[in-house]
Amino acid sequence: MEKKKVLFISQEITPYLPETEMSTIGRFLPQGIQEKGREIRAFMPRYGLVNERRNQLHEVIRLSGMNLIIDDTDHSLIIKVASIQSARMQVYFIDNEDYFERKSMFTNKDNKTFDDNDERNIFFARGVLETVKKLRWSPDIIHCHGWFTSLIPLYIKKSYKDDPLFQDSKVIYSAYNDDFEGYLDSGFRKKLKIEGVAAEDTRIISDANFLNLNKLAINFSDGVIFGSENINKDVEEYINNSKKPVLSYKSEEEYINAYSDFYDRFL
Repeated sequence: MEKKKVLFISQEITPYLPETEMSTIGRFLPQGIQEKGREIRAFMPRYGLVNERRNQLHEVIRLSGMNLIIDDTDHSLIIKVASIQSARMQVYFIDNEDYFERKSMFTNKDNKTFDDNDERNIFFARGVLETVKKLRWSPDIIHCHGWFTSLIPLYIKKSYKDDPLFQDSKVIYSAYNDDFEGYLDSGFRKKLKIEGVAAEDTRIISDANFLNLNKLAINFSDGVIFGSENINKDVEEYINNSKKPVLSYKSEEEYINAYSDFYDRFL
């Protein structure tokens, strides 16, 4: 029997970034699911914070070289990879010098959000999916972690729904206590539009703040997980009213088994 495939798309993964609740799950969940006999792939952005030399990142030439057009501008897609030897797993990094060279994730030294976080979000989402296509790897489950992955469910259900690699994929979104203040650029809805995405699909992010990005992700996901014990109350209420299959918060000792069982509901 062919192994089930789980694609993990994470906002942050340790040891490439400091340990947080999300980065720790991003590191140990794929390993735990792999040890249960599933095939896995893991992706994250290659922020400038990631020490390439210490973590031994190297470019995957055969996957790099694509250009993604965002707001009528070409941006080169660079794919890097690193290995976590103790876990026998690789992590793929989405990179681009315009978007990911700066030495922080989403804010500058004055804690002001970057003006181009909207385009960085689009580039990361599309970059992951185009790379998976190039790998010719068809995931059964796509598990998204954090608001920076919020476009993935939309793209899977609308733009990639007829692609043989993704047409049977089920999408799960983990909501975390990773709030940001303010709004993404007012042109976000226009910039993210690609074939298959209609205006009504993105109306909920007319004001692209943290809450509405989470709502978008939840709307197009097949299941939702509480990744943090305490999340934004409005996001929590929206999840509980969504009529989606929901998995409540699980502790460090139990989440791998609980998530694996949750995946089985969609397979």
